[in-house]
Amino acid sequence: MPKSLPLALVRHAAARALILGLAATTPLAAAQAADTWPAQPLKAIVPFGPGSSPDQVARIVGEKAGAILGQTIVIENKPGASGNIGTFAIANAKPDGYTFGVSITGPLVNNTLLFDKLPYAPATDLSPLTLAVHQPNVLVVPASAGIGNVDQLLDALKRNPDKYNFPSPGAGTVSHLAVELLLQQIGARATHVPYPSSPAALTSLLSGDTQFAALPPIAVMPMVKDGRLKALAVTSSKRSALLPDIPTLAEVGVPGIEGSAWIGFVVSSKVPADIQKKLSDALIQAIRDPEVTKRLQAQFMDPVASTPAEFRTYMDDELTRWAPLIKKLGIKGQ
Repeated sequence: MPKSLPLALVRHAAARALILGLAATTPLAAAQAADTWPAQPLKAIVPFGPGSSPDQVARIVGEKAGAILGQTIVIENKPGASGNIGTFAIANAKPDGYTFGVSITGPLVNNTLLFDKLPYAPATDLSPLTLAVHQPNVLVVPASAGIGNVDQLLDALKRNPDKYNFPSPGAGTVSHLAVELLLQQIGARATHVPYPSSPAALTSLLSGDTQFAALPPIAVMPMVKDGRLKALAVTSSKRSALLPDIPTLAEVGVPGIEGSAWIGFVVSSKVPADIQKKLSDALIQAIRDPEVTKRLQAQFMDPVASTPAEFRTYMDDELTRWAPLIKKLGIKGQ
C-alpha cells in the first residue's frame, strides 16, 4: 500500500487544479456574459443640465438605442465643473457597460489644457462609441439691444471695452472659444461667464446679465422665432442646411472662425471590447434610424453616427484646432 501524501502537498495540488479549471472556463464565462448583455436597464450620464443639447441627444438617441438593445436607458444629469463632474462619472463607472454617457469638446478634449489636473484622462480612461451630431453655434443678441447685424455688434464691442459679457455652457466649450477667437480677430474685449448648461446661459442673456452669445441652435432658435433674440451669424464654415437664412461669420466679413458644438457618446475604457461594440453598434443604428434623424434635425442637429475610430480621430483634430488659441490666451477652466 503506498504511503499517504503529505497534507500540504494534497492541498497544493487541489488548489492548482482549481486555478487551472478556472483559467480554462474564464474565457467561456466571459463570452457567455457578453452574449447575455444587456440583462438589465442601462444608464446614460449627461454632464450638463436638463434641456441642454447633450441632454436632448441622450434622450432622443437613448430611447431608440434602448429599444434596439431590449432594455430601458435611463438618463442621469450630472452638471458642473465645465462638464468634468459628469464625464468623470462616466469614466469611473463600473466597467460592465451598463453606464455610459454623452459629452462634448470641453470635457473630452480641451479641458486637458484648461485645467492643471483632471480626475480622469480622456484619451485613456474613456473609449469613443460614436460622434452623434454636429450643430453650428448661433451668434445672437437680445432683440431689445437694437443690434441688427454683425458689424453693429463688432462696432459696439470695439467702442465699449470690457462693458460686454458673454455666456457659455462652460470654459473651453465651442460657445466660449468661438467668441474668444472672434474677439481676438477684431481686437476687442469682453468678459466670459460660464454656466452649467446652454439653457442657463440663455437665461442670463434674456435677463440682461450677459449681452451676446454663440450658443447651440436648440437653445436659441425658439427665442429667435418669437422675436426675443436676433440671430446674426453661425460659427460653421458654411451655412447650415437647417438654418439656411443665417449667414456664416465669413460671409459677413469675419473669416477664419469655425466651430461645431458636437456631441458624442463615450464609455469607460475598462468595459470589455465586445460589450463596447454592442453598445456602439446600437447607438449608431439608433442615430441612423429615419425617425431619430428627423427628431434630431428638428432640434437643428446634423446626425453623424461615426465609427469609434473616426470619433477618436476627430477628437485628436479638435485638440490640434483649439490648443493654440487656449495657450495663446492663457484660458483656464472655472
